[in-house]
Amino acid sequence: MAVKLILADIDRTILPEGERSVSARTVAAFHAARDAGIHVGPASGRGHAWMPSLFGGDERCCETCIATNGNQVFLDGRKLREAHFDEESLAVVAACVRDIGGAGLVAFDGATPVLVEGRLEDLEPIFPAYADACRSDGDGGPVGLSGLSATKANVFMGADGRRADERATRDLVAMLNRDIPGLDFDFPELGYVNVMPEGWNKASGIDCLVEALGISLDEVVVFGDAGNDLSMFAHVPDSVAVANATEEAAAAARWHIGACRDDAVAAAIEALVRGEWPFVG
Repeated sequence: MAVKLILADIDRTILPEGERSVSARTVAAFHAARDAGIHVGPASGRGHAWMPSLFGGDERCCETCIATNGNQVFLDGRKLREAHFDEESLAVVAACVRDIGGAGLVAFDGATPVLVEGRLEDLEPIFPAYADACRSDGDGGPVGLSGLSATKANVFMGADGRRADERATRDLVAMLNRDIPGLDFDFPELGYVNVMPEGWNKASGIDCLVEALGISLDEVVVFGDAGNDLSMFAHVPDSVAVANATEEAAAAARWHIGACRDDAVAAAIEALVRGEWPFVG
């Protein structure tokens, strides 16, 4: 069956650690897929407003996408769904992390990150780009939730100027999932936690796209590297992990390719456009 939809996580899947934009080859591969009649785009924890800059300003690369881990879904530039966190639900999250050393909550007012709880000095080593753009009280402290309508929110946890370790991050995710009803939390990377409405994730976002396109999951290929890709890896038969994926993600994927930094996803998309099947177990 021909591939009709290709989705790729961004960070450490098509965007190497420390880089500000994906490679020219990745952008070209996305365009080749589009030209071949294949819908292609990112499936990321990044907010939709942040995505074009990661593709060198090319908005066409993210006209079809899953953003904020399923909180936003777009098809050909048309919004299929978007979550909005109310002040009450985010206040519960803020209260839950308030007494955890180095922890905090950032929510996004459009493209602007807002420090709801915690300190910028603890966010900075975890996600420096968000810390640089973050709205705070002017002294690196929180500004609260007043008037904020967010589509993206993240809990973070630093430790002595660095990211928290894996055990601490997983314990934080487990605590949040246990103690806060109506929201789901997952683990994309050390010291960083995604916040979604209950039942919303990359897999449910894929279902939105599949339904709108009138295709089956057998016509979808997804690429990823980490914990927030597990829902789509479990949901889509043709799931692909890059070589630098976490052990958990690699074990969950059906297929495996080379590393992010070697443009392995771009090479795989080029092969799919040619009608080849480039994957091995």
